[in-house]
Amino acid sequence: MADIGKIFLTTMLSLLIFLGVTELVIRVYINFYTIYDIEMSRYATALKIPSSNPKIGHVHRPNSNAHLMNVDVHINSDGLRDREYPIERSDKDRIIFLGDSLTFAWGVQKSDAFEVLLEEALNEKRPTAIINFGIGNYNTEQQVHLFLEKGLKYDPDKVVIFYFINDAEPTPTQSPWRFFGYSRAITFFWSKIHAVLDNITSTKSYEEYYSDLYRDDRQGWTNTRDAFLKIRNVCRDQGIALQVIILPELHNLVNYPLAAEHKIIHRFLEQNAIEYLDLAPLIANERVPPHDLWVALDDAHPNARAHRLIAEYSLSFISGD
Repeated sequence: MADIGKIFLTTMLSLLIFLGVTELVIRVYINFYTIYDIEMSRYATALKIPSSNPKIGHVHRPNSNAHLMNVDVHINSDGLRDREYPIERSDKDRIIFLGDSLTFAWGVQKSDAFEVLLEEALNEKRPTAIINFGIGNYNTEQQVHLFLEKGLKYDPDKVVIFYFINDAEPTPTQSPWRFFGYSRAITFFWSKIHAVLDNITSTKSYEEYYSDLYRDDRQGWTNTRDAFLKIRNVCRDQGIALQVIILPELHNLVNYPLAAEHKIIHRFLEQNAIEYLDLAPLIANERVPPHDLWVALDDAHPNARAHRLIAEYSLSFISGD
């Protein structure tokens, strides 16, 4: 028994030393290079806090800052990646953008975000302020309930929802293992193990995964439709214009593999009198190699070039010109 105890203690001590050295090496490494999974974990621990509303799940930590994916990120006092806005209206048109990490502008300097570019362009037509409610890892249900909880107080003239194909995923619950995200070594090894397990056990391609989200019996898609109807009714009752802009998945634009799913979204929005614009075919016309629009080779979030295209193709739709 004593030998077993010594072996156990030796093994545990070796494991702790290994993890400690690995933690140090990775923390030094990420000072010079970015690792997508670690950057997302850092985002979660540095800038996110749980929400008391289970339909929201998490919000940004007010008045927080981080350096993520090589860009500085500042969160204002209301938990938004934006400058401070008074509650009181000025003579400017006021628009709220709802969305996920694409609207948040993951990996992109604030000045290059489509929200900022659109605000600049709209101000050439008439005074306009855009308030960016984009938060990473949000779905439509979370976006709508965040707007209902803290967006209405800004008394907007218009709400624009930037919809992405995975926004029909169910709202996640808070993980009890969230504290492990503070370890860079654990995050790194878990992401690699998770990727291997996915390759071994999953029989679905990413296209099949997204397609499966839009089956009528899927709870996430049901929640998404309910959220769209909820915000449509609230906006209609309060005289707020509502628009939806569908953003493309950037792996294959020319032979777009998710066209059928986009048509399902189109049909729902049309049936419920929600104005929308689908950017997938418009950006596909640019004939840009997909990687040229990515933040990084392992991260297909839109980069500054893609944000410019989103702004250019969205401008006339939002301005009504």
